[in-house]
Amino acid sequence: MAATTSKMLTILVLAVLTVFTSADVCLGPVVKSETYTTSETTVSTETVFISQFTLTCKNGLQNINLFADVAGRMIPAVRTTVTNQYQITITDEYKALRSGNYESRFYDEEGFSALKKARRNNEDVSTITPLFTINISHGGVWQGTYIQSEFVAACVAILVWWLAFSTKSKLTP
Repeated sequence: MAATTSKMLTILVLAVLTVFTSADVCLGPVVKSETYTTSETTVSTETVFISQFTLTCKNGLQNINLFADVAGRMIPAVRTTVTNQYQITITDEYKALRSGNYESRFYDEEGFSALKKARRNNEDVSTITPLFTINISHGGVWQGTYIQSEFVAACVAILVWWLAFSTKSKLTP
């Protein structure tokens, strides 16, 4: 009787442990995203990438923890107040984030852990499959005109004044 009770207790503990240790996986992720990148330097000091997206899993999994790998940077995806909506933000100097396409790869906790382990051990990270990817297209930043419009206006004003003054002095004896 004691042996049967201990076997049942062991089976019960193992069953409960599997429930608590098994992680849910998003099956068949469907992503709808919107991205924003800085387009000019006159109002900002750094390049900014913002990607906001909604994730829907076929198995109905909601509000999972996500992590992004963008241009070699690993960052958490922040959940917004809307269910299954996330956002990531990346900022850096203009020279570090040049124009081009940036692939942001998203991982769940298990994939992110594998990615960190691979990087720590200098292994190939391309073997780790992301949950999904979002492409961020950055057209570069406009740094303004070479000559400021205020300078051109001041030069024109001085030229007009000089022409008026020289014409007046020629007319007056």
